[in-house]
Amino acid sequence: MPPAHLDVRRAVRDELRDAPGGATVVVACSGGADSLALAAALAWVGPRLGLRVAGITVDHGLQEGSALRARGVAATMAGLGFDRVEAVHVDGRDGAAGPEGNARAARYRALTAAAGRLAAHAVLLGHTLDDQAETVLLGLARGSGARSLAGMPRRSGIFRRPLLGLRRVRVRAAVPEGLATWDDPHNADPAFARSRVRHRVLPVLEAELGPGVAEALARTADLLRADTDALEAQAAAALRDSVVEASWPSQADDGPDRDQGYDVTRLARLADAVRLRVLRQAAIAAGSPPTDLTAANVLAVDALVMRWRGQTGIDVPGGLRAVRRDGVLRFASSR
Repeated sequence: MPPAHLDVRRAVRDELRDAPGGATVVVACSGGADSLALAAALAWVGPRLGLRVAGITVDHGLQEGSALRARGVAATMAGLGFDRVEAVHVDGRDGAAGPEGNARAARYRALTAAAGRLAAHAVLLGHTLDDQAETVLLGLARGSGARSLAGMPRRSGIFRRPLLGLRRVRVRAAVPEGLATWDDPHNADPAFARSRVRHRVLPVLEAELGPGVAEALARTADLLRADTDALEAQAAAALRDSVVEASWPSQADDGPDRDQGYDVTRLARLADAVRLRVLRQAAIAAGSPPTDLTAANVLAVDALVMRWRGQTGIDVPGGLRAVRRDGVLRFASSR
């Protein structure tokens, strides 16, 4: 078997084949082994592809000494030869999504902003095949739909995950000798569901079902993503075909409001798998946050289409209310 660092470099090179010469590619590095291995690979591959490479580390401010550690990670990336490095400080406590969710949202906001400042072609993330398997199991345990079980996409906008095909142990073996890694204590804290899946659930599955469980879960995610992408494309077309303009009562003196809605008769003719996706897309288009909009929310809205009994409406995240009137479904402000 070739040295581990060759596998990681190959994965990075394959992911960046479409990058134009002179483009900037950013790596997000926490100082953990996975992201350090990725950073080292990008520092080697990027210049050989004619790319500028930058490194960003995000300090969430959740642990004592985190600012100092972020500066240390930035110094490590500078030592690897990056053209530019930044340590970005955010408040990972803000929000209603819990510690993990709030920190993740703050991190992605910071990375998106950094990518904008640097006019980056891509931002590389260090998620591995094991991370993908954990994500699928968490989605399964929560009763999530196919989109959640499809796991993390290899590409999502500017973000790319070149290491999704590699096991964590292989990636960590690629960290250059002499580089000190840092393990986030949250990753071993059983208070967090992902930590329990990583250290308890997956090892039990591997022991009881045999090796290859993580690979099978990641393979399942790939298959579900292909199916889900096809259904999402059908739903987008059906959403466009369902749009109608309708009149709605107004409290103003200048007559009724006219606004966009969706023809209930057309929606009702759709297959369940497509219709539910149409309703989700419609809610998101109206301003409902995708991360807050649950399957239960969408099913409640679906009742306005398929089990209409004169309901006054359904509240959905984002301060919206789904209402049905005269055969038209509309998402309006509930405030």
